[in-house]
Amino acid sequence: MKAAVCYEFGKPLVVEEVNIDPPKVGEVKVKMAATAICHSDIHSIRGELGGKPPMIAGHESAGYIEEVGTGVTSVKPGDHVAVSLLVSCGKCYYCRTGRTHMCSASWPLDKESRIHTKQGKSLEQAMKVGSFGEYTVVDESQVVKLPDDMPLDKAALLACGVITGFGAVVNRAKVEVHSSCVIIGTGGVGLNSIQGAAISGAYPVIAVDIIDEKLAAAKKFGATHTVNSQKVDPIKAVKELTEGRGADYVFVTVGSNAAITQGFGMSGPRGMTVIVGLPKFTDKLDISPFAFIKDERVLTGSFMGTTQLQIDIPKLVGLYKAGILKLDELITARYPLEKINEAIEAVEKGKALRNVIMFK
Repeated sequence: MKAAVCYEFGKPLVVEEVNIDPPKVGEVKVKMAATAICHSDIHSIRGELGGKPPMIAGHESAGYIEEVGTGVTSVKPGDHVAVSLLVSCGKCYYCRTGRTHMCSASWPLDKESRIHTKQGKSLEQAMKVGSFGEYTVVDESQVVKLPDDMPLDKAALLACGVITGFGAVVNRAKVEVHSSCVIIGTGGVGLNSIQGAAISGAYPVIAVDIIDEKLAAAKKFGATHTVNSQKVDPIKAVKELTEGRGADYVFVTVGSNAAITQGFGMSGPRGMTVIVGLPKFTDKLDISPFAFIKDERVLTGSFMGTTQLQIDIPKLVGLYKAGILKLDELITARYPLEKINEAIEAVEKGKALRNVIMFK
C-alpha cells in the first residue's frame, strides 16, 4: 500500500510503498476512501504533539471495512465506516459512566503499529489511526458504521472536525437557547462550533477571526455577528454586542494561549470559556484567580467534542441528511495522496477550511 510518511518533523511527507499487517484481536482493517487534513495532523508532523518519526499522521477519515480480526462483531467486510482517534473499552470507569471519549484503558496501538516500511521498520500510527495511507488498522471501537448512501468525503469530516467543534457546544457546554456565544477562530472546527451554537438557538452567535473572508463564511454557518480582531478591540466589541456583560459562552478553537486569554476576557459573569483548539503541549497559561472568584467564571476544555462516538455520529448523519448540518460547504478542495504536501500547505496558509485526500 502507499502512505505518506513523516521521516523528519517539519519536512515534506514522503509518499511511498509500505507494508501493513492483518488486524489482530478486536481490530479492523479499513480501506481508506477519504482523509481530511486537520490542524492536529499538522501539529503532529511539526513535532508539536509529541510522538516521534517515522510516523504516519491522519485521523479524520472514512472508508470501507476490508478485514476484521477475531472477536469483531459490530462491523463486517464491505461496511462503510467513519474512522476516529476515539477508542473505548466499554469496561473502565469512564466508559461505564457514559464518558467513552475519556476511556482510560491501554491499547496495543499505544505501543505497537501495524504499518511498517519495506525494510521492516515500524511506522508510528499517529493518534492510533495513521490514515494518510491507502489502508489502516484500528480498534473496532474506533469505527462507526455509516449508511451506504452517506458520501464518504463528507463522512470523514465527522470523525474529528465536526464532532470536535459541534460537540464542544452541544455536549460539553450544553449551550442554552437565547444564550450568547463567541467562537474564536473560523476554520473547520470553529465553523462547526458556530453550527452547534446556531442549531442550539443561541443569540447572538459572534464569530471572531482576523480574516474577513473567513468571517464571511462564518455567517453562512450561522454567525449573527462578526468581529475582526485585528481591526477592533475584540473584547470591547463582544461586550458591546452582549449589553456590556460579556458572553455566556466562549469557544476558543485556535491553538493559541493568547486566544485563550482573550477569550476568557470576553466572557461575562458566570460565563464559560471552553478550550477546543490544541496549543503546543509545552504551553502554559497565566490567568489571575480573582477573575474566577469574583465573577464565578469557568475555564474548561473539551476533548474531541466530549463525543460518544457510536451515538453522536449517527445523529450528525441524520442532521446532514435533513439539510440542517452543513458538510459540503466545509470542503475546500480534494487532492490525491501524491499531492498531500500541497494540501497541507494550503491549510497552513489559511487558504482552506478542509482539504480532503481522496483514495481510489
